[in-house]
Amino acid sequence: MTEIVAGDIGGTNARFARATLTPGQRPRLGTVRIYKTASHPDLASAWHRFLEDEGGLRVSAASLAVAAPMDGGLIRFTNSPWVIETERVAAQLGLDRVHFLNDFGAIAHGVACLEDGEFAHIAGPTEIPTEGVTTVIGPGTGLGVAMLLRRHGRYEVIETEGGHGDFAPLDSIEQQILDRLRERFVRVSVERIVSGPGLGNLYEALAALEARSILPREDAALWASAIDGSDQLARAALDRLILSFGSVSGDLALAHGANQLVIVGGLANRIRASLQSRPFHERFCAKGRYAPRMARFPIRLALHDQPGLLGAAAALAGS
Repeated sequence: MTEIVAGDIGGTNARFARATLTPGQRPRLGTVRIYKTASHPDLASAWHRFLEDEGGLRVSAASLAVAAPMDGGLIRFTNSPWVIETERVAAQLGLDRVHFLNDFGAIAHGVACLEDGEFAHIAGPTEIPTEGVTTVIGPGTGLGVAMLLRRHGRYEVIETEGGHGDFAPLDSIEQQILDRLRERFVRVSVERIVSGPGLGNLYEALAALEARSILPREDAALWASAIDGSDQLARAALDRLILSFGSVSGDLALAHGANQLVIVGGLANRIRASLQSRPFHERFCAKGRYAPRMARFPIRLALHDQPGLLGAAAALAGS
């Protein structure tokens, strides 16, 4: 039995938790502590605050999932000024070993650890394939996508940048939304639509199409009013997001050669009822000659509240 620290570090929050690794068992997480990245100048500052909050915890290894491409020895965050020099970070954190992996790759590792009761059925059949590719997808600050390959009792995670594919409109309203967003972004990727900030982009675009005046709103307030239906335009934007989410999920599942889809994340859990609606599944299946195949995909929602931390620990245990 070994104790490490698992971390899940994004542009807004850095999450840490003790993780106990026992051979042959799923990692066990301790108390999850969350720190705003804007409140700390760098990773070392947030790390030492965590150690203090854990009563002066001493460990020799950490597995850190980061919301950034894993290219070379320098990790630069898209939505944070933090920069991590991978060759120096162990000494800065007082560790013997630091294992880094992409944040959504960590989530896919976490999905591989979950039991049947930790999923909710969204659509499709309830019988789950034991081998093959699972497309793992989840909207957050962006749109995370990974592949989970199970074969011969083992699994591998393949990280992707699937959320950065081009948005493809499928009706006249989506074409108008695309034209509107191109005025701001030039190239409109899928995550400009299917993500936390994507709801605001859709809200603004729909308001412009209807010549309606709106006031700027924080993402959290906009999402709340869309989910509870108190703002009809926000609700319409959410309905559009769900349609696009169904479309892109189906596209990626086809591209991956997958046989099932798992949706993850806190935001996805908040819109569970919308994901279980007919429009999401109809768009997922609307792939022309492949529609019958898409209808045979089991689609599930992961219910675990910290799959990134769980997966970061599992990745180190299996490395």
